[in-house]
Amino acid sequence: MSWSLFIDESGQDQRHSPYEVLAGIAIEDRRIWPLIRQLSDAQMHIFGMRLYQAYGKEAKAMKLLNKKVFRLAAQMPPIEKGLRTRLTREILQDGTQASRERLTALAQSKIEYCRFALGLARGHGAQAFATMVGQDAPRPPSADHLRKDYSYLFERFFYFLNGLEGDPMGYLVFDELDKTQSHILLGQVSSYFIKTQNGRTRSRLIIPEPFFVHSDLTTLIQLTDIMAYVISWGLRLKEMHAPAREELAPLVEDVLRIRFHRRTEAGQNEWGFRHIKDLRPADLGR
Repeated sequence: MSWSLFIDESGQDQRHSPYEVLAGIAIEDRRIWPLIRQLSDAQMHIFGMRLYQAYGKEAKAMKLLNKKVFRLAAQMPPIEKGLRTRLTREILQDGTQASRERLTALAQSKIEYCRFALGLARGHGAQAFATMVGQDAPRPPSADHLRKDYSYLFERFFYFLNGLEGDPMGYLVFDELDKTQSHILLGQVSSYFIKTQNGRTRSRLIIPEPFFVHSDLTTLIQLTDIMAYVISWGLRLKEMHAPAREELAPLVEDVLRIRFHRRTEAGQNEWGFRHIKDLRPADLGR
């Protein structure tokens, strides 16, 4: 048995999103393919086609869950599912045939799919991890150091694996960046697991060399993107004061249902989500 942690980001442009989020969804190996198949079937059932067919690229969460989507979804009462799917497919196939009814159907379908996808993840035993960082948080002065949000994500994934029977191994699966950025991140991750004491300890259960995949071809990276977006715009932990979008509240609850949590034998709570105020590693003299 092994677990894969699918990792994606939201708000990295440091411009529009209230928080920069690094998120990961862990899935047991034997459940990955059944979950992917069910997500694919859900797209066909809800949209009338695969999202990749509709958009020719990854359907980013910012397109599926932005404010305009919720405004359009609410302009009419909920549309009956069969009719909604037909109207959604029609507008996806030919955007020039937009109508109030078709636009409403598409918006309602987008929200329905995101909620259904998160529910499927829960049904397959997914465990969610995330860090939330304010856009003004101090950052490492160079690319030589692994940011604290990454090390925290690895730490919590390790805690999760370490609490399971049989010492299952964990794999890291990243959304592929451009080649230069991917090489930089690969070097940072390798250095963390090889040169730091915590990293060496965690490499007992986490394979230090990550995989990089194309997000538009990887269903579970797309799912992680949805979770990261919901966290950035809708979830607020203690000392997170940026306004949250109220219409995302049901999706926030869906995300919280898969958040990793464990109570240790010593009575301490270990949580999968954390708000980080400073991204610099502890050894940079703070």
